[in-house]
Amino acid sequence: MAAAAIAHLRRGAQRHALLCLSLSRRRFSSPAAAGAPLAAAARRLLSTTAESSMSSSGEQFKPPPFDPFRAANLSPSVPPLESPPIEDPPSTPPPPEEAAAAAAAAEAAHEQATLACQQVELEGLKAGVEAVRSREESPEEKEAWWLLARAVVNYCGSPVGTVAANDPSTSLMLNYDQVFIRDFVPSAIAFLLKGESEIVKNFLLHTLQLQSWEKTVDCYSPGQGLMPASFKVRSVPLDGNSEAFEEVLDPDFGESAIGRVAPVDSGLWWIILLRAYCKITGDYALQERVDVQTGIRLILNLCLSDGFDMFPTLLVTDGSCMIDRRMGIHGHPLEIQALFYSALRCAREMIGVNDGSKNLVRAINNRLSALSFHIREYYWVDMKKINEIYRYKTEEYSHDAINKFNIYPEQIPSWLADWIPEKGGYLIGNLQPAHMDFRFFSLGNLWSIVSSLATQRQAEGILNLIEAKWDDLVANMPLKICYPALEYEEWRIITGSDPKNTPWSYHNGGSWPTLLWQFTLACIKMGRRDLARRAVEVAEKRLSDDKWPEYYDTRTGRFIGKQSRLYQTWTIAGYLSSKMLLDCPEMASILVCEEDFELLEGCACSVNKSARIKCSRRAARSQVLV
Repeated sequence: MAAAAIAHLRRGAQRHALLCLSLSRRRFSSPAAAGAPLAAAARRLLSTTAESSMSSSGEQFKPPPFDPFRAANLSPSVPPLESPPIEDPPSTPPPPEEAAAAAAAAEAAHEQATLACQQVELEGLKAGVEAVRSREESPEEKEAWWLLARAVVNYCGSPVGTVAANDPSTSLMLNYDQVFIRDFVPSAIAFLLKGESEIVKNFLLHTLQLQSWEKTVDCYSPGQGLMPASFKVRSVPLDGNSEAFEEVLDPDFGESAIGRVAPVDSGLWWIILLRAYCKITGDYALQERVDVQTGIRLILNLCLSDGFDMFPTLLVTDGSCMIDRRMGIHGHPLEIQALFYSALRCAREMIGVNDGSKNLVRAINNRLSALSFHIREYYWVDMKKINEIYRYKTEEYSHDAINKFNIYPEQIPSWLADWIPEKGGYLIGNLQPAHMDFRFFSLGNLWSIVSSLATQRQAEGILNLIEAKWDDLVANMPLKICYPALEYEEWRIITGSDPKNTPWSYHNGGSWPTLLWQFTLACIKMGRRDLARRAVEVAEKRLSDDKWPEYYDTRTGRFIGKQSRLYQTWTIAGYLSSKMLLDCPEMASILVCEEDFELLEGCACSVNKSARIKCSRRAARSQVLV
């Protein structure tokens, strides 16, 4: 067995070295991305040689499939290697000392190949950053950069984030003068793409320190790994001296928010941003720090903790994500599941592998496998699936029930049959027992594409639907946060008659320009940059003249939102990030994840021999692997 394990590690080292060759051939906008010396080092790790060939630079983006916890998928443009024959294990096992030495040597070769692969990828990303910095900017972009710089918040002389909005037309700031974790993400991406990483590193470390703060609402404290929704820099007297002051960070974990809702998405965005920072800067030492590793584990322990739920999805309350007011998304909203899946994928790359982390890595893999199957199988709807639901039988009591969630066909809304195109589909907004939320939520669907939570066919179907329903989802301003809006009695019951979430306003069918950068990422990943350019062109016509609003109202997004803040920072940053990503699409690799086919094969049910375990994977395998 020792010899077989050693052979497996050697094959892994070869695959990683081959991946380095593949990455070194990828065309970037700068010659510096060639990485010839590193590619040569990678070739030396291979026991056989591969013919040198340049991969064609097609429209579809192919991010580097690097993942230290699994064997990398080989690029289709790289000629296959003729692997040396694998020797059968000897009948007499080698001495323990010899086996340990051989295993250590193989592991060292594997680590060397991984480092070479990271270095090649880093050289390409650095070339991309230089290309971004040297590109010619439009007047709208120059204005946006000036506004973004004006929104920067400093703490003890160093930048730590950007305020949510910097609207000079109002003196009532509420919490728009704070640094929100979710709001800062597009600002961080814009800074990273421009090569300005200091503010992002400071943000990651200072929010990490806030994670350990005590948070209490009415004598009750939430989980230890909770990240704050936002924080503000305040000046307080130093030791009671009214003449001397010091700056402190004042976090809000939801105890001051409207509705007192904890921000479930903050920790997920923090992990996603940490991975993006490390990939584009090469500062992997940051993710290896003890405090950072502890922070990642606290977030994961909070998300992976056992509960009463029968599903792999995260159970959350209303208002726990971007839609932070009552909108009927309590339960298992798609946005949270997509971010959860993405954060698990990112964390798996960054967690240090040791005896203490093996159980956590195993739990991550099991959850990823179950979550991807659950979303792909039960959240996806197209014309065929809707017709199946229309013919569902109910009250099925058996392990082999088709209508597992007891969905009543009468739940299918009247607008859906005429709205969904023949070619295309989407992931529904929520799924619970006897309840399917058929609304289209943009962020959840787009991030399902970016993170590969959706299959290739499903991702294509989502973009096909957006293109077919352009007048509904984009129209005069991209992008509808959800479609359709809740109206009449439905609005009154579900929102509680919320005056801010009236039909086709704010979270209830409003148009949010910040979603541009996520839409651009999804389009780049699927080779549909034409759609992203079209959306950016629509936004460019109005954003600057309208003073960069937070959101737009009406069914087609014609009016600036009735309570919309002007000079909204994530509107500005989302536009900038989209423009840079479209000009340098290879930079999308810091955020996207490619399909992990090994996850689809894994299933916790396969190790359980109980006759009561009935898994749907075999029956649905064709759907999952598409």
